[in-house]
Amino acid sequence: MLFNSYEFIFIFLPITLCCFFFIGKLNNKHLAMVWLVLCSLFFYGWWNPTYLVLIIISMVLNFIIGRRLSKGRETKFRKYLMWFGVFINLFFLGYFKYTNFLIDQISLITNFNLQIDHIVLPLAISFFTFQQIAFLVDSYRKETKEFDFLQYCLFVTFFPQLIAGPIVHHKEMMPQFSNRKILRLDHEAIAIGLIIFTIGLFKKVIFADGIANYATPVFAEADAGVMLSFFTSWGGISHG
Repeated sequence: MLFNSYEFIFIFLPITLCCFFFIGKLNNKHLAMVWLVLCSLFFYGWWNPTYLVLIIISMVLNFIIGRRLSKGRETKFRKYLMWFGVFINLFFLGYFKYTNFLIDQISLITNFNLQIDHIVLPLAISFFTFQQIAFLVDSYRKETKEFDFLQYCLFVTFFPQLIAGPIVHHKEMMPQFSNRKILRLDHEAIAIGLIIFTIGLFKKVIFADGIANYATPVFAEADAGVMLSFFTSWGGISHG
């Protein structure tokens, strides 16, 4: 689901906000957090529900390791545990991002026709991977203070920044989720948010999508092995 899609603007976002503030009126913070997590998982799974399994396993594993790191004393095991967590995250990231590329290169060099099923890159895997690596490092340094799994799930999956970033630290997000003021409808905050969203939407639809009409065909031809002239290449790079 894209931020500029009709589904997001006219269905998903209004329903999410209305239900969140309705729950907020009941003064039930836990239920409000559950609602946001479920909405964020639905948002992520809209493209491919299969990869919900990946992000859920990733969250559970990183939360367990991070919690263990925050409580342990300074030992070699604790340091090895942190590096193990970092390795696991990078392994999954590398598998999904680079396996197809490596197989193609090995086939090219060795002249063996190695084939595997094409691996589809999960949406936002780089963002939620590096965000959780930062969480592990912060936990190792004992800079993380709160360890509520529900809030951690929201920290990782929060839909406004899940697929486009920015990558944030645990200590930056947790105080915001803990503040009960977010449960109350703030008309000024809503107005500011709508202005910022409208500006971003305008840049995306008018500028980015318009420029893509010129840049995409150039990159597609280059990818297909077409020899491009200097000015065509320069034009594609400039618009890209």
